[in-house]
Amino acid sequence: MTRCSLALSLAVAAANQTVMEELFDRLREENPDFQKKIIPVSSELTQPGLALSDEDVQTLTQSVHIIFHCAATIRFDEPLKHALQLNVIATQQLLSLAQQMQQLHAFIHISTAYANCNRRHIDEVIYPPPVEPGKLIHSLEWMDDAIVRDITPRLIGDWPNTYTYTKALAECVVQQESAKLNVGIIRPSIVGASWQEPFPGWIDNFNGPSGVFIAAGKGILRTMRASNDAVADLIPVDVVINLTLAAGWYTAVHRPKSALVYNCTTGGINPFHWGEIEHHVMSTFKRNPLEQAFRRPNANITSNYLINQYWILVSHKFPALLYDLFLRLSGQKPQMMRIFNRLHKAIGLLEYFSSQDWEWNSDNMNMLMNQLSTEDRKMFNFDVRQLNWPEYIENYCIGTKKYVLNEDMADIPAARQHLRKLRNIRYTFNTVLLVFIWRVFIARSQMARNIWYFVVSLCFKFLSYFRASSTLTN
Repeated sequence: MTRCSLALSLAVAAANQTVMEELFDRLREENPDFQKKIIPVSSELTQPGLALSDEDVQTLTQSVHIIFHCAATIRFDEPLKHALQLNVIATQQLLSLAQQMQQLHAFIHISTAYANCNRRHIDEVIYPPPVEPGKLIHSLEWMDDAIVRDITPRLIGDWPNTYTYTKALAECVVQQESAKLNVGIIRPSIVGASWQEPFPGWIDNFNGPSGVFIAAGKGILRTMRASNDAVADLIPVDVVINLTLAAGWYTAVHRPKSALVYNCTTGGINPFHWGEIEHHVMSTFKRNPLEQAFRRPNANITSNYLINQYWILVSHKFPALLYDLFLRLSGQKPQMMRIFNRLHKAIGLLEYFSSQDWEWNSDNMNMLMNQLSTEDRKMFNFDVRQLNWPEYIENYCIGTKKYVLNEDMADIPAARQHLRKLRNIRYTFNTVLLVFIWRVFIARSQMARNIWYFVVSLCFKFLSYFRASSTLTN
């Protein structure tokens, strides 16, 4: 199997993104004419027939050998009607087109490991859908958007959002057509920066954990509600791609009798926890600071709702109000409260996934790995047992700095100097605040002074006790 064995693939893009030049540097070196192998096709997921021209339909039906269907909305708070259109109806239309393709050998559908997140143990099978997709689509067609919005919580039931719900329905749609096509389904968990290819740490968007890492590195995010002991099921993007390509080959060559599902996850094979991620993210950004940080990186994870709300008030909202007041007084437009509100909304959508664990079966993924030759196993590496998490998280954080924020690594000394300045400002502020509290509250009240002296004397007694105990021990 080689990367060029895919004569032509149908790529339906969910949105246009700016691709950085570095991403394809290695490909240009190894295959300077690679662009000649790419035929762009204009399409629109919300339109009948995907808005494909007659000429493009003819080209696709005569030429395509493998379809990798990865177009979808990944917004957790997408309105149900729109999520159905993009994730389910568009998939139906693409499957209909696939049945007309004379040369088609495999249809690979990209789902999500959380399509069945209402279960705790998830096997590599397609579970019964919460509702028959066709009936739901027909029922919602005539409903006003406001009505659909009101009944959405009851419709999605145990699913946390419309994304996971509609991806579960899409799997059912794919299964319904699997008797006529050679189908494979890939279920990646939380997709993150690259592990090895095209180079370590490549990432070009704020999706998933990337935006959270950046917010923590900038000193904006100080608290997050999650379980330190919960498994953070990150999966590098190049692992997902390699598994997808390998599954395309296996499906086309071996033609399994039924659709094979591949749980593309790390939690059951090489687990890493949210508390460990928090430690390594903070450590990396202190060594390699982001430019113009708002505060020193110092985020904490807690599973306690009240503690989290307290730190949101003290570490998020109060500093944001002060900073916005400063901006107003200096004639600038306030912005920090708006930024924090957006941050809280984004983190709130992630809480479901950062506060609990799932058990993933990965037998099919292991089977596929064993089907590859030694050479292909190296070229299409998706063996996450080899993944060194501390190294990966460090490369991930540096990747957000270099490729998302476009910051120059040569400016790290200046960024470190900025962090030292922020540290000095914090120490000065704390000192002034302590003096203010003393002068206003303690120095003017005999009872407050008595309490203060009692606490101080108690501390001295404890210190004396421990010092005496240490002397006796020695």
